[in-house]
Amino acid sequence: MSERRIGVYGGTFDPIHNGHLEVARAVVGNFDLDELLIVPAHRPPHKNSRLISDAYHRYAMTVLATLDEARVKVSTIELETPDRPYTFETMQRLRERFGPQASLFFVIGADSFEEINLWREPARILDSANIIVTTRPRHAVSLAHLPPRFAANLLDLRDGRVDRLKRLVAGGVYLTDYVMVDIASTEIRRKVRDGEPIDEEVPPRVADYIRKYALYRQKTNES
Repeated sequence: MSERRIGVYGGTFDPIHNGHLEVARAVVGNFDLDELLIVPAHRPPHKNSRLISDAYHRYAMTVLATLDEARVKVSTIELETPDRPYTFETMQRLRERFGPQASLFFVIGADSFEEINLWREPARILDSANIIVTTRPRHAVSLAHLPPRFAANLLDLRDGRVDRLKRLVAGGVYLTDYVMVDIASTEIRRKVRDGEPIDEEVPPRVADYIRKYALYRQKTNES
């Protein structure tokens, strides 16, 4: 394959958990990505920044979680530019970095995708990359909100027709149901605060890091 295929998986990752890793592995394998970039947000514009852990704790946990994932790397692109927090800006910078020949794939959860019409410059995201929407099996995804260009380029891969991936087109929107575990960062933070174990929800290195730095012990971290 002549062109590089680069995935971009953004989020708060507060903390990164086994569900995130399941998505990463599935996307890398099914879309034959050369690499997938995990992109921790510095301060997501749509969230209360006071309730989010320090960006460098979140960055460290993503690095620890992905040490054994050969094609998954962690990018500091949003940590380095806190004054440019929007996804379309991140994708523009990555396009400049990888060049016009690379195929970029932006990975987004179904909940966020259902609000993409509220994002800043959503059409520019589609202009810069394909979009992979990840959701749990049998989860209904609302498509009524989609701008016409998104709806026109949508391909539903939830029927198991892997052969459809051979027909990838630039600016495509792909619905997938690769997520088989039901884990939420909010619930992990609650468990830590209440003294419950989290070893089944996060990789061992992440659990050790959370304990070592006493993260999520205060109620003000709940969101």
